[in-house]
Amino acid sequence: MSELDGRPRGADKEPFFEAPEGGGLVAVDPIERHRYMLSTPKPVQPEPAPTDDFRFPVDTAVSIRTEAISLPSVVSVHVRDGDGTPLCEAEHFAFEELPAGRYTIELSAPIKLYLLVESPITLRATAETMRIEFGGSTAVVVGARSHHDQPAATVTTTSDPEDLMRAVSTFGSALKTTSPERSFPTLRGHPPLVELGEELDLAGLEPPDSGVVIELPTDRRMIFVAAPLAYYLGARLVPGDEPLLQADTGFEYDLDGPLGFERTVERTLKQVFFLDCLTRTEGLTPVRVHEREALEGDLELDFAGLYDDSLADQLEAYLAIPFETLEAHVPKWKLTTHVEPTASSVEMLPFAVNDLAIVRCSDPTSAPNPATSGAVETGGAAVAESARRDGFTRSASSGSVARSGDTFVEPELDGSLEQMWVGEGTPVNASKASIEAYRHRLDRTPTAGDIEITVVCNDATMDEERDFINEVYGERDELPFEVSVERELTTTELKEVLSSRTDFLHYIGHVDPEGFECADGKLDATTLESVGVDAFLLNACRSYRQGMALIEHGAIGGIVTLSDVLNCEAVRIGRTLARLLNCGFPLRPALDIARDESIMGEEYLVVGDGTLSIAQAESLTANLLHVERNDGLFDLTFSAYHTSRTGMGTLVVPHLDDSEYHISTENIRENGLTQNELMDFLPLSDAPTKIDGKLRWSSEIDANEL
Repeated sequence: MSELDGRPRGADKEPFFEAPEGGGLVAVDPIERHRYMLSTPKPVQPEPAPTDDFRFPVDTAVSIRTEAISLPSVVSVHVRDGDGTPLCEAEHFAFEELPAGRYTIELSAPIKLYLLVESPITLRATAETMRIEFGGSTAVVVGARSHHDQPAATVTTTSDPEDLMRAVSTFGSALKTTSPERSFPTLRGHPPLVELGEELDLAGLEPPDSGVVIELPTDRRMIFVAAPLAYYLGARLVPGDEPLLQADTGFEYDLDGPLGFERTVERTLKQVFFLDCLTRTEGLTPVRVHEREALEGDLELDFAGLYDDSLADQLEAYLAIPFETLEAHVPKWKLTTHVEPTASSVEMLPFAVNDLAIVRCSDPTSAPNPATSGAVETGGAAVAESARRDGFTRSASSGSVARSGDTFVEPELDGSLEQMWVGEGTPVNASKASIEAYRHRLDRTPTAGDIEITVVCNDATMDEERDFINEVYGERDELPFEVSVERELTTTELKEVLSSRTDFLHYIGHVDPEGFECADGKLDATTLESVGVDAFLLNACRSYRQGMALIEHGAIGGIVTLSDVLNCEAVRIGRTLARLLNCGFPLRPALDIARDESIMGEEYLVVGDGTLSIAQAESLTANLLHVERNDGLFDLTFSAYHTSRTGMGTLVVPHLDDSEYHISTENIRENGLTQNELMDFLPLSDAPTKIDGKLRWSSEIDANEL
């Protein structure tokens, strides 16, 4: 492959392009480890091009000449004229012809791509492929933008509540617009980082002039809970006697309603965000959205007029609608972050807010130690039968499975897809956040090479899992993987593996709180100087403490266990996780799905940054399918999980003819499919699919099984 501008591949954090000798153009995101191939009929010679001609922000651009571009999969395509006016959008089974003119073509690929072209255009799409044809050999400028977004600066604050308010007020400076389009995740930038210090330093950052303020008592809990709403509205937090949302038009809204402050703030954010998603269809992306069509008759809203109104007027119109009118259509929220209201927790707020998480500061309840009350001891007949079949757990030693002083907490769960705990103690039914993990994510080393997977099996009796996962990782032809398998490592060899750079470590063997069991003793991860592993699965007993040590010394995210696990159940979990991660599921949703496949699923926990993906998903989201039989027909339900390149506000469309776009990512239904229609759809991807409650893989389902 040729390299553009003479720079080494992966030398910086911006996307770049490669030109394979066989033809086409590959866009590479060296931070998110994403690649996307634009095929061309003949080899092309890319030349660097300016980015100023694009109406939308791009990080880099090249110019090529070609008569057509073919995509490896069907993605959402939007075509605009030279003035930016939307002309058409295309998905599966599309056919569009446009006369000669100047166009911008937006491709919602794993790396955001834009094409500038002056030519006639023909768009053709089947269920699996998409092709863009031009009027003969044509100059095409291709621009790329990474979904990775760095914070612009670091704000320092004291623990004083008024200083915390001013620090959180800077979050809105990261918004790329205050129009309803800020409901798109790509138009919400990463808030500035926050550090505790001796004095306030706002790094010159100010929120946008949105005309909105949020008055709050000087209470740390309230400040934390209001942070996502303040960010989304570009609002300042100011001291006041009662929690109020105020606009410069005189509009006021009580944030301490009948359900209490936390729930009222949550509902306010969801309501404003959701109605922005409907209003934005009058703007740059005028597509047919399921939720708007379902609700428009019940809402007395002039969306076209609202789009051009001020934020203050939009808020007044939005919040006049009872939440109950919208509730059934508001999208399932991605994440709730449960925050211990200590001053140090403010450092995690930018990362929670970047996910547009709901923040709660309710006191968690104490939970029993899983090591002394877990599935091995209390799981009943099912576990006992598994133990008789399998004969052993993955514990490295007998005796106490937890150190004295370990505390476990159980946050009050809500309806969000994912739950995260920020604070002291080990959470039950939520992931364990770590500020070090998120900082490591921001400092992730760029690389344009293969996705590196390291499998370590330090016990020959566990070869069943090793052999299976070695076949799973890297089976996707369109992505370059390099999988290495290590066996029976010594402490020195394992230390070398943990210190070397790799994207993912799948460890099989024995672990306890004191270390990894090796051929010549134990290796304690707390003694490591640095860790080069980005993400990991420590599929062994009681691996939590060692996993947290990996996070502290350089890793970004991982999956660990809280107590002893039976070998047969660990194999089941390991197999399922390997396939889900290979399909592009991030750590946290991958574990949520895999838990249901084992009687010991609750013994597993995500630590660090659970949004990290090992491989890019085949589409914008990673999809879980449910198939139900219905009087000779079939009902298909989608649950779409956000990846590193999506977030709240992403449009989702099922890959079936005449499907609408959806804002929601949960329970998108296609009812009354025939067997032929279902079998035409299932092989399009290798998605996890539940049939009769059993997890299968869509590419392996045979019509005779239905």
